[in-house]
Amino acid sequence: MAALKIFITCPRGLEEVLVGELNALALQHIHAVDGGVDCVGSWEQVYQINLHSRVASRVLIELVRGVCAREDQMYQLAKKVVWTDWFDVTDSIKMNVTGKRTPFKRIDILGLKIKDAVCDVFRDACGKRPSVDKMFPDVRIHAFVEGTQARIMLDTSGEALFKRGYRDETGEAPLRENLAAGLLMLAGYDGTQAFMDPMCGSGTIAIEAALMAKNQAPGLYRHFGFEKLHGFQADVWSKIKQKALSAVREPVASLQAADIDRQVIKAAIANAHQAGVDDVLAFKVQDVINATAAAETGVMVSNPPYGIRLEDEHFLRGFYPQLSSMLKQQFHGWQVALISADMGLPSGLRLKPARKIPMFNGKLDCRLFVFKMVQGSNRGE
Repeated sequence: MAALKIFITCPRGLEEVLVGELNALALQHIHAVDGGVDCVGSWEQVYQINLHSRVASRVLIELVRGVCAREDQMYQLAKKVVWTDWFDVTDSIKMNVTGKRTPFKRIDILGLKIKDAVCDVFRDACGKRPSVDKMFPDVRIHAFVEGTQARIMLDTSGEALFKRGYRDETGEAPLRENLAAGLLMLAGYDGTQAFMDPMCGSGTIAIEAALMAKNQAPGLYRHFGFEKLHGFQADVWSKIKQKALSAVREPVASLQAADIDRQVIKAAIANAHQAGVDDVLAFKVQDVINATAAAETGVMVSNPPYGIRLEDEHFLRGFYPQLSSMLKQQFHGWQVALISADMGLPSGLRLKPARKIPMFNGKLDCRLFVFKMVQGSNRGE
């Protein structure tokens, strides 16, 4: 079977983390671009990426690429694909088109051109056409247009991979699950150290840490788009899932999370239960300034409040010195990583970050500030 051209999307800032995951899965010709990674691999590896990647958003298979300077050229490009080889006429479809520096005023028109081509291919083959379902499609078709070059791709993930299936209850402004996992990995968390999130909100970072500590594949309890495509190898998929199930283990270190809001903690506990980690992850209602370390060394990753409005600024001026005092007194010997859109966070804490990593939380420009709280010192270096 010919090797597949694969493009995996991810949150901006996590491309190199994704490269590391793909290297571990032995993908070939790995090349990172803004917002994703190109590579070459097999269907078995496509299944594995969907199941195991903690930071990927979608796993796409390239079907065709070519020039697209006019709308009709997108139709002609999509018409080259033998769509009947990939899915049934009874499967509903959805088109998604994104672009950079394109000559088109309305890029959504290109999605209609792809839809027309897909329907015409099916109509020519069997006299029927697939229906469009924008909410819950069986098959998702993606197109990327950069300048006058287009790629048409088939989505093997289905629902985006950050939808692990556990987050029913969300607090205010939750991080997406794959971004949370990426923050943990960038902070140096590998699932073996003690972990703490003292401002956990709905628990996403802490739950992702617990999944890593259990060595539990993030996609273990959800379905994927590839299961509906022609050629799906159910026996291969079953073996991959069984191997992932048998790899789950008990955590070797303490996992803790806290928040001052009792209702938010209730939501976090419900989410942890859905994820199957409520038995290994301890939550409590607690003000962050009263947080204490459960071990001499460990990793703290958290998403503290940051000032978007004027009243937030007044709060933060008083909050940062209290947070800094707690970190210096209680968490010396720990690695502390805080994601924030407030570029003044280090000066507010009076701590020097060891690393400042550019990140995007959605469209919000952020930094992951990593501090090494030095043993026996009141300074982060």
